[in-house]
Amino acid sequence: MDRVPMTAEGLKSLEDELKVLKSVERPSIIKAIAAAREHGDLSENAEYTSARERQGFIEGRIAELEDIISRTEVIDFSKLTGKVVKFGATVKLADEDTDEQVKYQIVGPYEADLTKGRISVTSPIGKALIGKTVGDTVEVQTPRGAKSYEVVTVQFK
Repeated sequence: MDRVPMTAEGLKSLEDELKVLKSVERPSIIKAIAAAREHGDLSENAEYTSARERQGFIEGRIAELEDIISRTEVIDFSKLTGKVVKFGATVKLADEDTDEQVKYQIVGPYEADLTKGRISVTSPIGKALIGKTVGDTVEVQTPRGAKSYEVVTVQFK
């Protein structure tokens, strides 16, 4: 089994979701299934079918989260320093065509969120950045074609 790199915040988020699924969602769906059964013929009961589908989703998500959490390796990047891009680094990049700057934090695959500037270490740009230093150029294949970025800063916070 492959270890899953993750920040402490990412692990807490997954643990919180698992807790809600087990303590709130699972009991709620069990009650919904019981209530739907009381309505009679299950073969024509849309509420029952819907509740069973929801239960399948919840149980699947619980199993998935338990698997991820069991394989998680929390990496404390607050103790890391230097100018080499590693897991947990916050990297400022300059687009070499437009000079537009973007800032990304390199995180684990289950906590990536582009709207928050968090990209996965396993994403194409994440893979390209690992091991680079300030001043290096990285070329990444995007859906719109190849993009070149220059590493402007590397920070660990």
